[in-house]
Amino acid sequence: MKLFKKDPMYLYLLILTLLSTGGLQAWRTLFDNFAVQAIGLDGYHIGVIQSTRELPGFLALLVVYVLIFIKEHTLAAMSVLLLGLGVCLTGFFPSFYGLMATTLMMSFGFHYFETVNQSLTLQYFSRSDSPIVFGLLRSRAAACNIVVSLFFLSFSDFFSFQTMYLSFGLPIIVVAFCVLVQNPTRKDIPLQHKKMIYRQKYWLFYLLTFLAGARRQIFIAFAVFLLVKKFDYTIQEVALLFLLNNGVNYFLSPYIGKCIARYGERKVLSLEYGALILIFIGYALVEDKYLAALLYILDHVFFNFAIGIKTFFQKIADPKDIAPSMAVGFTINHIAAVVLPVTGGLLWLIDYKITFFAGALLSGLSLCAVQYIPSQLKKNAGHSNND
Repeated sequence: MKLFKKDPMYLYLLILTLLSTGGLQAWRTLFDNFAVQAIGLDGYHIGVIQSTRELPGFLALLVVYVLIFIKEHTLAAMSVLLLGLGVCLTGFFPSFYGLMATTLMMSFGFHYFETVNQSLTLQYFSRSDSPIVFGLLRSRAAACNIVVSLFFLSFSDFFSFQTMYLSFGLPIIVVAFCVLVQNPTRKDIPLQHKKMIYRQKYWLFYLLTFLAGARRQIFIAFAVFLLVKKFDYTIQEVALLFLLNNGVNYFLSPYIGKCIARYGERKVLSLEYGALILIFIGYALVEDKYLAALLYILDHVFFNFAIGIKTFFQKIADPKDIAPSMAVGFTINHIAAVVLPVTGGLLWLIDYKITFFAGALLSGLSLCAVQYIPSQLKKNAGHSNND
């Protein structure tokens, strides 16, 4: 394995990734049961809160202006600290508006970290290494999530929602504060533009990012809700599902990164979207709780293939465009995300199957769009400054 594993930036991003994904995993594990059992929310309320959760992603373009005053690696640590604070406070506000407020705080932290996390990875690692780094980070994050799931399987019967949210939020705040004082940067990285960047040559990246965001939000907002609402999954069953899911992804994520590096983005993304068409149709038609769980795990596995959208952009981008383009890309990714959960919640009240058939349609559109990626992109791509 290459020496990037000892790179200060890799270790910096690894720690923050573990904190961010672990905190989000705890929040997601508890969310549907907290919403249904502690507050008594229905599908429409879930859709509204999930749309609220995506507002920070829609506002990710503001990261470009924040970076005028705060260094990118510092913003990464500050964002994770904010995420931890949002998780801490969730259990103290068991109401519709309280959950909406703490969700918004947690989400600002998560989305702003993910924006700069992707940017720093593409800046600091070569075109051959970046998909492998993305895969390794996702694999280690999955291992962290396994620990989170084991906690809920073992102790969720003994603690209140408030105590469980607090027990995950506080450690994130403490560790993120310690990371905040570190500096893993190098001086040979191209200086990034501090303004919005929109270029016509990036049109396919923008389109794929938009469609991926739309499709992804249907999964995030309604896949676990389907399991809780239709199949009566308990907190322990949701935690066990997450445990199995993260176990699979721990082993597969590094290989997905290697496949992207070897076979190119077009082939890997085509496989992803072709499979997702079938998976979303499966969500709409499934009547067995265990088959539904299998669909969830497969959905998560294929979601990791979306690394290819970022590495495709790295191969066509000016190195100075990476930070602002990641911010713009995150906003594009969340344009549909702000609207779709609410729309999906309303459609759920008519027939929940419509929501998942819409996901299949979006996956089909993505499959068509990805065919515009040049098949020889991997061979023709130039070298970045850090190759």
